[in-house]
Amino acid sequence: MKARLLFYWTARIVAAVIMVQTLYFKFTGAPESVYIFTTVGMEPWGRIGVGVMELIASVLILLPVTSWLGAGLALGLMVGALGMHLTLLGIEVNGDGGQLFIYALVVAICSVYVLWYNSDKIQGLIRSLTGKK
Repeated sequence: MKARLLFYWTARIVAAVIMVQTLYFKFTGAPESVYIFTTVGMEPWGRIGVGVMELIASVLILLPVTSWLGAGLALGLMVGALGMHLTLLGIEVNGDGGQLFIYALVVAICSVYVLWYNSDKIQGLIRSLTGKK
C-alpha cells in the first residue's frame, strides 16, 4: 500500500513539475514556443491559454482534494499536445530529439495513473450528480 501511495505522489509531482517548467517558455514567448504555436495556428492566444491551463492543472494535481481534476485537465492538454506532435509538428521539433513529445507522454501517463488511483472518488461524484446509488 505504501508503494502505491508513493507512486501516486510521484506521478502527481512529476506531472506538475514538467508542466510548470514549460511555463517559462510559454509565458516569455521563447522562440521554441512561438514556433510551435505558430505552426499549429494558435500563436499567441493558444500559447498563453495553454500555459494558463497547464498552471491550473499543476496546482489542482498537487492538491489532494482536486488531484483527479488536475489530472483530467492535464490529460486533456497532453492529448492535444501529442495530437499536434503526431499530425502537424512531428515528434522532433527544432532538433529537440523528441524531448517535448516525451514530456507530454510522461505527463499523460502520470495523469492516467492519478485518475485510476482516484477512480472510486470520481465514480462517487458521478453517482451523486446523477442520483444513482
